[in-house]
Amino acid sequence: MLASLARSAVRARWLVTGAWVAAVVVLSVLSGAFAGPTSDDFALPGSESQRASDLLADAGFTASAGTQAQVVLHSVDGVDTAAVRAAVEDLSARIQDELPGAEVTSPFAPGGERRIAPGGEIAYLQVDLPQRDPTELAEAADRLDALRGEVDVPGLQVEVGLPMDEEAEGGVPAEVIGIAAAAVILLIAFGSVVAMLLPLVIGVLGALCGVAAIGLAAHVIDVPSFAGAAAGMIAIGVGIDYALLVVTRFREALRSGLPVPEAVALAQHTAGRSVLFAGTTVVIASLGLVFMGMELITGVAIGIAASVLVTMLAAVTLLPALLGIVGPRLQRAQERPRRRRRGDRTGVAAERWSRSVQRRPVVWLTAALGALLVLAVPVLDLRLGFSDAGTLSEDSSARTAYDLVAEGFGPGVNGPFVVAVDGPAGDLQPVAEELAGAFADDSGVAAVSPPVLAEDGGTALLQVTPASAPRDEATDDLVHRLRDDVAPAVVDGTGVEVAIGGAQPAAVDFADYTAQRLPLFLAVVLGLSFLLLTVVFRGLLVALKAVVVNLLSIGAAFGALVAVFQWGWLTGPLGIEGVGPIEAWVPMMLIAIVFGLSMDYEVFLLSRIREEYDRTGDNASAVATGLARTAWVITAAAAIMVCVFGSFVLGSARELQLFGFGLAVAVLIDATLVRLVLVPATMELLGTANWWLPRWLDRRLPHLTVEGAVTVPREPAPVPAAVR
Repeated sequence: MLASLARSAVRARWLVTGAWVAAVVVLSVLSGAFAGPTSDDFALPGSESQRASDLLADAGFTASAGTQAQVVLHSVDGVDTAAVRAAVEDLSARIQDELPGAEVTSPFAPGGERRIAPGGEIAYLQVDLPQRDPTELAEAADRLDALRGEVDVPGLQVEVGLPMDEEAEGGVPAEVIGIAAAAVILLIAFGSVVAMLLPLVIGVLGALCGVAAIGLAAHVIDVPSFAGAAAGMIAIGVGIDYALLVVTRFREALRSGLPVPEAVALAQHTAGRSVLFAGTTVVIASLGLVFMGMELITGVAIGIAASVLVTMLAAVTLLPALLGIVGPRLQRAQERPRRRRRGDRTGVAAERWSRSVQRRPVVWLTAALGALLVLAVPVLDLRLGFSDAGTLSEDSSARTAYDLVAEGFGPGVNGPFVVAVDGPAGDLQPVAEELAGAFADDSGVAAVSPPVLAEDGGTALLQVTPASAPRDEATDDLVHRLRDDVAPAVVDGTGVEVAIGGAQPAAVDFADYTAQRLPLFLAVVLGLSFLLLTVVFRGLLVALKAVVVNLLSIGAAFGALVAVFQWGWLTGPLGIEGVGPIEAWVPMMLIAIVFGLSMDYEVFLLSRIREEYDRTGDNASAVATGLARTAWVITAAAAIMVCVFGSFVLGSARELQLFGFGLAVAVLIDATLVRLVLVPATMELLGTANWWLPRWLDRRLPHLTVEGAVTVPREPAPVPAAVR
């Protein structure tokens, strides 16, 4: 089927290319004009934090159910002066006028003294915004930033503490750096500008279509603000990877003497199957996250699945058309006399390396497993959560405000809890006061506000300030302790409901939910991997080996994430501003994507090994030859992936830095320790047992061929008119 589709694409190459260009332009224009709003609300329906928000909103505490911002004042001469008071009074009035629904609490209003730090150099206005939508928050942040800039008091520093206040950094975008590095690697690998451009075109067009589709899909599903960038990163990486495999097979076919249409058909019949297999596994694994019941993860998963799907379709339709256009030029280049090809030199070196590993398989296996286990050790300290303003660039106003507040009032003021107390009207006040006292007695609590009753008297609001920073593990422990021990001890048997919410409790709910389901998702992904590899390669042990190795490589990648982003190792050289918990949505996404990419390399390598084994019956020779025939392609593909994914570490968004770094490390480990050491060592030790499969199971499993055939039936030649 793929061969026939490729021939059709070559015949209609200009039509296919024009249709893809038109689709990209139309989708991009539509997305630019009608893209839906993004949503970074990671609250879980049915969670306690969501319950607190709903109770407060129903009781009329709309601001407390929204988002809290702070306008921070700092003056070495003290903030309690007539000039500052007048400026703050004017600023408060303007905020309330220009941001409908906002409630501003001044440090100079009655009862506001607690918003002036000891020493009098730092104070803040609390601004309760009803907005939660990122687009509305961005507009509010822009307006607050403009208003703070209009405050003109000599010696007074004014900053806005709202995470959406992060300013975009100038300079070259990270994606451009990654694509430029990929172009250099492709040029070195192919030695041809034309061949180098083909994978780049597929990757970029796939990314553009995928990102545009995500923008339009935001009208139907909740899509986080970083979904487009994450999907674009994946689409560029896999698009270049998939096109590299196809173009490599196409050039091999040209060298064997096939004409361009048949070379394209052969490339699609072999490498194209691998692309469909690998791309489908990524799409399935990504869509599997939809069933985890988390809206934030669902938006990212659907976005990535859509981008990979579009990229995969481009690799099997647009790429054959482009090969039909530039194929004759590549064919002429192949016919020129040239020195020994880089791929041949790499193959010889890879075969020597493989035989060296195979001579001492136990030593190499032990060393590689030891390295993976050492890299995976930090994962034992994995803590899930979300970033806050403390991880932003030190040049941003939000980060400056965050640091000033922590300096003047303590770190917990940057992440207060809101507590909804709901019960019978008339009996609620004494219970709420007792609860406030119990909270205040906890060693992890810095302060508790007096209870504020709603107009109907059936709901009370408390604000709890932790003694630790929002990202500290002690804050997570405090959330669990107040919920599980302190609150029940006060309200059990009273008919009063207590729900603790706020940004950090919501993050704790999301992280706990993710951690509970992560083992199940990992088991499903590894089980699917085992089943697919067993079906494709007809061997239980070779499939089991791949699953175990995949698990170890994922653990090593997570360990590197914890060491850098949670422990703070190498943050300076990598340009990472702050340390904290690992973004709660990242582990599942990393497992899904790394699973698909690993399957791609696994299929590409094992299919060549199996092909050689079927031909010779010599397992040791098949392993060395298979590695030699795929080494340069896997090396080039992995180097491109590392550059594309690693380039996102240069950006300013921590969640994308973390995601890109994790993917880059996982691909690097997979292409080095796994493919170059563990595969030849384990397959040498297992010998012919690699391909053992019980006969009863062999009869029941479907037969699926991926990348195994090296020939494809040619299109029938036209019959001469004289013999018709």
